[in-house]
Amino acid sequence: MYKNNYLKFFFTFIIFFFLIYLIYGYFFKSKKIEKIKKSEEESIYNLNIIKDVKYNTKDNDGNEYIINALQGEIEYSNPNIIFLTKVNALIYLKNSAQITIVSDYGKYNSKNLDTIFSKNVIINYLDNKITSDYVDFSLKDNLMIISKDVVYENLENVLRADVLEMNIKTKDTKIFMYEKEKKVNIKSKN
Repeated sequence: MYKNNYLKFFFTFIIFFFLIYLIYGYFFKSKKIEKIKKSEEESIYNLNIIKDVKYNTKDNDGNEYIINALQGEIEYSNPNIIFLTKVNALIYLKNSAQITIVSDYGKYNSKNLDTIFSKNVIINYLDNKITSDYVDFSLKDNLMIISKDVVYENLENVLRADVLEMNIKTKDTKIFMYEKEKKVNIKSKN
């Protein structure tokens, strides 16, 4: 009789222990696996982030283009595209003055060297300063399209427009508004 009670107690203990083991394995191991997966995903994400980015290139005419950024993130679907943060670009034109471009963000294409600058863009060239929220720059096409709240200042004037297109090779510039009934606003500083 005591033997039967011990056996019942022993089997009950074994079943109880087995149930605790299954419950522990189901709840706690699945959380551990989720943590490992999340950690792996974060590692993969961090692998495509580059700190202190610098690209330097020259075109066939001898113009040099240097772009620096605090951080760059390579696009997964297109590794030629790099999203930049805190961007500073220098353009050294042969037989001309240097152009500097600063912006909060950028999108650089390492294949064709096109760059989009966005948010708080400031362009300095000689005694000229241009501010806007968007610049599309193509070294290959020698074209800079400046848009979104464009303000162009020099020593004498302040100009406000929707778009300013500049050929960086010839310095030919087009300034216009999107709507024909609106006019470009030019004010003298004097």
